[in-house]
Amino acid sequence: MSIRTRDTARGRVYDVRYRGPDGREISRTFFTKRDALEFEAQQRTAKSRGTWIDPRGSKITMRELGAEWLESNPAKRDSTWARDESALRVHVYPDIGDRTIGSLTPVDIRRLVATWSEDLTPRSVRRIYGALRAALNYAVEVDRLARTPCRGIHLPAAEPVTAVVPDPIQLIGLADTIDPNYSSMIWLGAVLGLRWGEVAGLRVGHVDVLRKTVSIAEQVTRGRGGVGDIGPPKSVAARRTISIPTELAEELSAHMKALELTGADPEELLFPNADGKPLDYSNWRGRVWEPAVKAAGLEGLNFHDLRRTNATAMVAEGVDVKTAQTRLGHSDPRFTLAIYAQATTEGDRAAAERLGARLMQPPQTLDKDAEATE
Repeated sequence: MSIRTRDTARGRVYDVRYRGPDGREISRTFFTKRDALEFEAQQRTAKSRGTWIDPRGSKITMRELGAEWLESNPAKRDSTWARDESALRVHVYPDIGDRTIGSLTPVDIRRLVATWSEDLTPRSVRRIYGALRAALNYAVEVDRLARTPCRGIHLPAAEPVTAVVPDPIQLIGLADTIDPNYSSMIWLGAVLGLRWGEVAGLRVGHVDVLRKTVSIAEQVTRGRGGVGDIGPPKSVAARRTISIPTELAEELSAHMKALELTGADPEELLFPNADGKPLDYSNWRGRVWEPAVKAAGLEGLNFHDLRRTNATAMVAEGVDVKTAQTRLGHSDPRFTLAIYAQATTEGDRAAAERLGARLMQPPQTLDKDAEATE
């Protein structure tokens, strides 16, 4: 590392020259000797501590970093890749996509979050910020940045989700209203608690009507470019075989008969699109689901609410947490209870009456009960 002096049209300057870990020479120019000496001392200290960062690495743009980060993890699921890519492309790049990552400051990130918060829900803001933070953390991990600008960022509080839990009469109404080709999907969501992608990924070979089981071995996900694709379940726990009631076995048998499918067609999808290919969620939601829930008077109901309905029903029926966890395909039983299990109005009322009878019963009644047992 050295400092060299040279004269220019703007006066004397001081070039600090040093070599990076790759052996390539790096040069920084200063107009005062003091600044040059301070910079040289900082670089020597950073190298001795092992915290030195090549300043050239921070000159890539946020857009370039995003592309590099998205491809850095070969294990990332296509659906996750598509979600993160969309968050960066739609909400991050328009503002700071052409800025070098080394120029970004916590103030820039706070401004972005404030802008998003004006039009987006707290959950959306948190999801977008999560992608941005992960990309910038990656820049730190690969020594493009010494510190991430995502420091001290305050995010809007995510409001709890108020799920719609349809009752049996409403479920029957929805199943009768929706396109008959997809009515069985309602019961797979409500009775088994399957995710939409798991339902859309079911094949004939995954259903055993005689043994009354359904195996979740594949699911439809949104791939790169927004194209639907079939892949493995989202986790090891999500790959499961669960029992189904007689009524659902008969429902699925009738559905396959209507499609002229038999056990000789194990690879055929139970719910294909018009071309026999996997359903696209956005298209199915707008074309099939939303008209049906509107006609059934259940506007605001999401397919995922059927999964919550299933979890709530299991809790109300006294199904143990471990069994509920397995049937829902959760890795952690706490997630089963904290996220999905919601108290029903009937269950809340019954609990209130039992507590009142136990804790507020008049003393004289207790005395009579005691005499009767003597």
